[in-house]
Amino acid sequence: MTSGDVWLPFPPDEIEGLPASLVYRRWNGEEEFPADPADCVFYAVPYMKGQRTALRPLERMSRLRVAQTLTAGWEHMVPGLGLMPAGSLLCNAGGLHDTSTAELALALILAAQRGIPEAVRAGDRGAWEPALRPSLADRTVLILGHGGIGRAVEDRLTPFEPAGVIRVATTARTTPRGPVHAVAELDDLLPRAEIVVICTPLTDLTRGLVDGDFLARLPDGALVVNVARGAVVDTSALLAEVGTGRLRAALDVTDPEPLPADHPLWRAPGVLISPHVGGASSAFRPRADRLLRGQLARFAAGERPEFVVAEAGT
Repeated sequence: MTSGDVWLPFPPDEIEGLPASLVYRRWNGEEEFPADPADCVFYAVPYMKGQRTALRPLERMSRLRVAQTLTAGWEHMVPGLGLMPAGSLLCNAGGLHDTSTAELALALILAAQRGIPEAVRAGDRGAWEPALRPSLADRTVLILGHGGIGRAVEDRLTPFEPAGVIRVATTARTTPRGPVHAVAELDDLLPRAEIVVICTPLTDLTRGLVDGDFLARLPDGALVVNVARGAVVDTSALLAEVGTGRLRAALDVTDPEPLPADHPLWRAPGVLISPHVGGASSAFRPRADRLLRGQLARFAAGERPEFVVAEAGT
């Protein structure tokens, strides 16, 4: 059995079934480290504490073999790969956030389609303002990024009777759900998309992917939903479209983030914003515990962990 220190952002005694061969230290980004970082072999990165905190102990973790994020996105860890020992692995959170993020994506779609923000604002004025709103039913939904979160979004869309789901990923493939189109086909697909749900990770290929040309191909009245990363969308291009009222947006993530109080997105018509809370629900902790328990069981047994996204030194 593998031995050594494991750094966890949660109290170890709250996670049942952890391998007994490992020594557990709790560290959630505090100024003081819980032990010598050189003894750490498995580092579970503090959740949503920022890049500086996540990377701070890495240069002293000379025995590190696995760095495990609790986020689906791992771009904040890329600068730390050069600090990690050669051959050590970076893993992301796999399916940890599929349930919670897909839930929020559906909530944003329904709220935007059925005018919930407008109803709340009218209620604040004591005004009764009924209106005919577009339904999710009979709309064509394009899911940009058909990984775990994208599939979870599709699962939740289906009971609402959309006209169809267009699946898009980096490369084309066939799945039991139906065809997945390549990103290269977007120009032909976008004119059919009445709702676009962005679930793709942020990479060099996806940064700014949703730009002016992308948005211009969407039909009038289309809704852009982003539960991925803010920088996938060109904010200026999006502002230009929503500013005229041609498109609408429901955003859990923005660029910049946090969104400054004076940013025009706050006041743009047809824009609904939630403050990056896709993973922040009661669904997070039991799934985080399950992920860590499984990854640590494999690690202690000398097996390769799941959800490897990068290897240091390669």
